[in-house]
Amino acid sequence: MAAGGALERNWLMQSGEPTRFVHRYLASVLAQASHRISAEFHVEVRKAGLTVTEWRVLGSLIEGEGETVGTLAELAVTKQPTLSKVLPRLESQGYIRMRTSRADRRQTLVTITPKGARLISGLCDRAMEHQRRVLSKLDADHADRLVDMLRAIIT
Repeated sequence: MAAGGALERNWLMQSGEPTRFVHRYLASVLAQASHRISAEFHVEVRKAGLTVTEWRVLGSLIEGEGETVGTLAELAVTKQPTLSKVLPRLESQGYIRMRTSRADRRQTLVTITPKGARLISGLCDRAMEHQRRVLSKLDADHADRLVDMLRAIIT
């Protein structure tokens, strides 16, 4: 694949509209954007000594009251079998706590500990700064609307 310049723009027609399906299809465009944005930030995650899955888990738990494993898997965009391997490791490091849900004894409730919150809070700050840099390519109104629209699609 050639780097930058003309080849990156050749999928645009003169009018600025994409000519290829992969550049018009929302799921593909979202996946490409997510991959590029995430790859840039995952360098910071690894510098902090976390795997991407650990980052997603802890980031999903901070500022919350706890999540069931099923909900946490959705929030962290992680399959439950992967999560069931990561959670005991995070618990043994003192970053999370797992306990049986009082409402449904078949479910496990996962909460972040103060130690986990301290570890992840600075990384969350850097993630939001990264987001600001990414969205700075848009005017402020468009950036806010983009995030709101994506949340609307998710719900």
